[in-house]
Amino acid sequence: MRNVLFALAGLSLAAPLWAHHSFVAEFDEKQVVKLHGTVTKMEWVNPHAWIHVAVQNPDGTTTEWMIEGNTPNGLLRRGFTKKSLEAGTEVLVEGYRAKSGDYKANGSSITFKDGKKLFLGSSHDEEATK
Repeated sequence: MRNVLFALAGLSLAAPLWAHHSFVAEFDEKQVVKLHGTVTKMEWVNPHAWIHVAVQNPDGTTTEWMIEGNTPNGLLRRGFTKKSLEAGTEVLVEGYRAKSGDYKANGSSITFKDGKKLFLGSSHDEEATK
């Protein structure tokens, strides 16, 4: 019985590690994206915040991209506020596209219409600077 309890305790501690992914498992550092668009929604959730950006295509249609950022607390420490990414905010996002080809990217930086640029906390960029 004691061994079973230890095993269950070990599994419960490892669960957050399974939920968290590495950059190379999901994103492609060779597929750099620069997306100019408008924020449609901001999700301040753990373990990564998500920015939804509507990007106009050359044919006039719009594609909604999901941009993975750092943790909400990490973004706040980098200079973001809860009002920085309200719906309707025009942005230029730089990052790395998902290997799946989905309209999803790991965000590196975001530049606002006024020229202010903030780091989104890309796990790729953090690994590269170590």
